[in-house]
Amino acid sequence: MMNTMKKMHKQSHTIQRRDEEMPNNPYSPKSFKHPSSSSRFLQRSFTYVFNEQRFLFIIVGILIGSMYFIYQPSLSAISILDSSNFEEIRKFPRSISITHPRETPTLHRRHRPVDQQAAGKVPAVIGRRRMRTVVTGGAGFVGSHLVDKLMARGDEVIVLDNFFTGRKENLVHHLENPRFELIRHDVVKPILLEVDQIYHLACPASPVHYKYNPRQPLYSVGRSQRFNHLNQGLLNSFDYKTNVMGTLNMLGLAKRIRARFLITSTSEVYGDPLEHPQKETYWGHVNPIGVRSCYDEGKRTAETLTMDYHRNEGVEVRIARIFNTYGPRMCLNDGRVVSNFVSQAIRKQPMTVYGDGKQTRSFQYVSDLVDGLMALMEGEHIGPFNLGNPGEFTMLELAQVVKETINTNAAIEFRENTADDPQKRKPDISKAKELLNWEPKVTLREGLPQMASDFRNRILKENEGEVDK
Repeated sequence: MMNTMKKMHKQSHTIQRRDEEMPNNPYSPKSFKHPSSSSRFLQRSFTYVFNEQRFLFIIVGILIGSMYFIYQPSLSAISILDSSNFEEIRKFPRSISITHPRETPTLHRRHRPVDQQAAGKVPAVIGRRRMRTVVTGGAGFVGSHLVDKLMARGDEVIVLDNFFTGRKENLVHHLENPRFELIRHDVVKPILLEVDQIYHLACPASPVHYKYNPRQPLYSVGRSQRFNHLNQGLLNSFDYKTNVMGTLNMLGLAKRIRARFLITSTSEVYGDPLEHPQKETYWGHVNPIGVRSCYDEGKRTAETLTMDYHRNEGVEVRIARIFNTYGPRMCLNDGRVVSNFVSQAIRKQPMTVYGDGKQTRSFQYVSDLVDGLMALMEGEHIGPFNLGNPGEFTMLELAQVVKETINTNAAIEFRENTADDPQKRKPDISKAKELLNWEPKVTLREGLPQMASDFRNRILKENEGEVDK
């Protein structure tokens, strides 16, 4: 009995000592019974902070953070106000602009054109995020100039071209740039890319090319020349499918990646117009079975598909109707009137005028067109928009300007007019002026010498045996 009582007393004494020595548990009600629990907590906290030099690291971190917040605003002001640093900033866009090609489309949709006066105060790479853009037909005449402008803006640019009418020489100055990529690709075949914007320019636009292979404009880019040797009857059964394949593939890409899509249509959708000048509301007067219809109707179909994808699939689209454009990098022998006259005047050949020369056209310089395309892409309006120079010239007047500008001894030779040649062509650009704040700036007499200089160099290379177009 005595042994049992001694054991019980010993156990109770042990339990009491264990309770007194037990660490304070904040979740236990016993902690509130010990008056020394708060002092023990503070003692352990101070011990933790001062052990292993933790307190020193805390002080150093506070000092570094304070220095950053003290000096950072003044550094930002200096970098913006010091105009001498502006060019240096532009040289290193990757170190400043941090973007991802799959940023949410909402940011892209709400993007507004940068005010030009404001852009002069703040570097462009800070004022806007870098876009990732694909340009189909980017090695061609208009496409290569568009690529130049996009690269100068700081975008990442991917060019798709099958080089049917495009030339690598138009893009050679970008090949070493890490923001540029050139892909030999025919857009009648699908391709997977991650981009923010799609400029769809791919399509042979000159009469020589689309009459030489009339199926190519209906492909919306053109296949290789071997298709000319295939049975015409076999290809006719696929005409409706192939005449929209390029546009369908690019629209499908825009739908999948939620990119903004711009298609370059043409003034040829108006045909031989009964309305003068032509407004975007005019539906046109087109011969659907003529020698030019492969191009005219191909573009009309492409516009239809573009609007269908917008209405039914929610794709952001833009439609530009381009009027006659000229400038450096045009094909030397593409059959367009300006390139014909300039190349013939330089080669001291008679300038060929078809018909009586009283047909009228409007001619815009390529830099004006590029500005219009970018304003349309960055704006909030779908279109279609006429992009052209409303200055109207007869073919004889154009020949006279070329003669005065390039070769005063150039002669004129008249030939029979071609079929379905429009008699009048002049854009009404009031819509583009109002909604895009765009209008052409370069006159014909200002633009022709720049084009002639490019043509002289290329014709000289051609005469020396170097291959060029």
